[in-house]
Amino acid sequence: MTVPLPPLPPAADDAYRPGGRSLADHVDREHRALLGLAGQVTDPGLDGARRREVLDVLTAAVSRHLSAEEQYLFPAARAAVPESGELVDREIEADAALLTALKGLSGPDDPAVADVAERVRRHVSRVAALLTPLREVASDAELIRLGNRWEIAEEAAPTRPHPGTPATPPWNKIVEPAVGVLDKVRDVVSGRRTRLADLERPRDL
Repeated sequence: MTVPLPPLPPAADDAYRPGGRSLADHVDREHRALLGLAGQVTDPGLDGARRREVLDVLTAAVSRHLSAEEQYLFPAARAAVPESGELVDREIEADAALLTALKGLSGPDDPAVADVAERVRRHVSRVAALLTPLREVASDAELIRLGNRWEIAEEAAPTRPHPGTPATPPWNKIVEPAVGVLDKVRDVVSGRRTRLADLERPRDL
């Protein structure tokens, strides 16, 4: 397998294993979280204020997740599993459509929220199928190194949908962190919730 990553430092032990969580673990964990948020935001028993909070977190989670996927998962899949290239291309198009749908929502009561939730579910299913062959050919060390870069990418990623930004390296690695800075400033100013843990905080009185 050849993935677009910098070389590791010299190691005395060929069995060197970097620290961190593997790319596959990150993707699986976040997919479960996205499915949970998609279920919550379409729950008819949720009150309006709570639905707004859940939608904000879902929007931010999807934006960060897709940014990291396009920076590291998709290039790695193309390089390691050449036959996955067509699937990656289709998924990049689907990602742009999902971000466009999120950006077009007028609020938590917009009927299109159900369509967004369904797009999230389809995304999870498709990417799980893309991840399976990558798991089979990548070593544990390679997946962990990708996972470490995934974490860095997500921390710098946008928290709002920007379907017009570049979706492939190297430009997405340059543009998305810059856009992410502006998003985070807006989040702080508005008090917007962007993470799962934020949903556990009590509402401001």
